[in-house]
Amino acid sequence: MMDVCKLCLCAFVSAAVISEPTWAAAGIQIGTSGKSYASATLACEVHPTDGMSPVVQVGLYNPKRNSSGTISLNGSAVAVVSFFAPDARVWLINGRSTIAVALGRRVSDTYVFDATANEANICLPDTSGNTVIGELEYAASNNLYATTYATVASGCAVNPRSGQPEPFVNLFDNGDMLFDVSVNSVALTQLGGARQHAPIFLVPGWNVIAATNANLAIIDYYVRDGGDGSCALQ
Repeated sequence: MMDVCKLCLCAFVSAAVISEPTWAAAGIQIGTSGKSYASATLACEVHPTDGMSPVVQVGLYNPKRNSSGTISLNGSAVAVVSFFAPDARVWLINGRSTIAVALGRRVSDTYVFDATANEANICLPDTSGNTVIGELEYAASNNLYATTYATVASGCAVNPRSGQPEPFVNLFDNGDMLFDVSVNSVALTQLGGARQHAPIFLVPGWNVIAATNANLAIIDYYVRDGGDGSCALQ
């Protein structure tokens, strides 16, 4: 579970009291001071520039009108919270992250999260079982009746939804079985039958493309980097 960080937080508090959090209901953990909280576990959401990334919610617990605190990530201040703005989202790095909530000159609660992963971050699925042949990547499922594959390199086209040039990859279904397609957990389209392929436009940063067939218990994953989310038409 959560470890207790013993780092000195002199930049934010003097003679800091390092508090080990206690677990609470509703998916949060409360610092020993009883004045701050953090998510019980990290979540995976879309960062504005980095794509799918780990994030936690941190803030003041039952704050009074004069309550305030400074939130730091690995020693660097990332947010200030108060009665009027008691919560903040803190995006985590790949690996171990220590979040401290300094509540005064002598009180600081700490929370430790481990987002260690072999890929760029823990929110990306393991696609090492996929096979790349030429310009195409084939899913690891390689089911006899249905499978998907995607172009490796991204192209550039105008996204009808935004009206702007954006990078995209093509996703293909090589059979008649239906696949529900999502990008970063947002449903996008279905493939199968008369619809054998579709362009998948990429947001900035990491994109997790999933093609799911519930009947066959198949989820094909592809990970693509959308860069800054823009491209130049040729």
